[in-house]
Amino acid sequence: MVLKKIFDISVTLFGVVTIIFFLFNVLPGDPAQMMLGQNENSEQLNILKKKYGFDKPVFTQYLYYLNDLSIVSIHSKDSTSLSYLKEGKYSYLDLLETKKNKIVLKTPYLRDSYQKNGLSVSEIIKNTLPNTVVLAISAISIAIIFGLLLGIFSALNKNTWIDYSIQIFSTLGMSVPSFFSAIIFAWLFGYVLSDLTGLNMTGSLYELDNLGEKMSLQLKNLILPSIVLGIRPIAVISQMMRNSLLKVLTKNYITTAYAKGLSKFDVIKNHAIKNSLNPVVTALSGWFASMLAGSVFVEYIFGWNGLGKEIVDALNKLDVPVLIGSVLTISIVFIMINIFVDIIYTWLDPRTKIKN
Repeated sequence: MVLKKIFDISVTLFGVVTIIFFLFNVLPGDPAQMMLGQNENSEQLNILKKKYGFDKPVFTQYLYYLNDLSIVSIHSKDSTSLSYLKEGKYSYLDLLETKKNKIVLKTPYLRDSYQKNGLSVSEIIKNTLPNTVVLAISAISIAIIFGLLLGIFSALNKNTWIDYSIQIFSTLGMSVPSFFSAIIFAWLFGYVLSDLTGLNMTGSLYELDNLGEKMSLQLKNLILPSIVLGIRPIAVISQMMRNSLLKVLTKNYITTAYAKGLSKFDVIKNHAIKNSLNPVVTALSGWFASMLAGSVFVEYIFGWNGLGKEIVDALNKLDVPVLIGSVLTISIVFIMINIFVDIIYTWLDPRTKIKN
């Protein structure tokens, strides 16, 4: 079971790397020209293309990238790839050495940014991913709390004006794109009502103080993007919780619980809610992962210095290593979340473990 899981993860990551590499390498534009900017000349352009391998066929570049990404890599002694070892691009351990090649065990190398003065992609991800994770966790926490409460409240007031109002809100929440909500919230609460809310249209988790000397924590900048990113999950969770709870309330063991003299509150709290959570938990894994992907536009609009904003900037500048590294990171996080949700689902429904 464990080996199968590892194999499935490896195949998934290989497919992700393959797709995004060829997808981003056929984008219109020349990364070498973007790197040189106004200082471009034919001689410098040729040197830069040779240095980064832009002069080679795309498939050859792909094989080189896999070699950098793999934990076991082959380096030809008469090629520039060996310079990665000499320059300390990654930690490595010699496995085998021949007359022409050197095989090493190393940490995966995501290469360096084309635009950020040679800053490593790993460093960029290290600096931006925590901000995106904080934003996603805040948004999903808001979604879980309000989504579950609205779903329970809607189910317990079935076919009343309260139920209909919550369903209308849910429909609107699922229909409105996140980037549109972000624009409206930023303009309304960060500009028009800023004197009342004390919020800004843009801002990140850490910002320079007024003197520009040190970074300070700005939790208020987390409020608007978290709410915007959590609107759609709130709508989905409330609908799923409502439907699941209504279904559970028709089960025989609920009728038996009432027959034993338990109050409605005890029946709902101890029997109905837990058994209603299974489909909600399953949906949460997908929504949390989609938040990491959907945060691209939200982060860009609110000026949140996360991985999503970094992806947009890299796309504008054809910074392919940053694009591939960022998408690959999101894919790994998505896989880890699914594994974690499988564990939670097994706790909620022990029959799942038996079936597996």
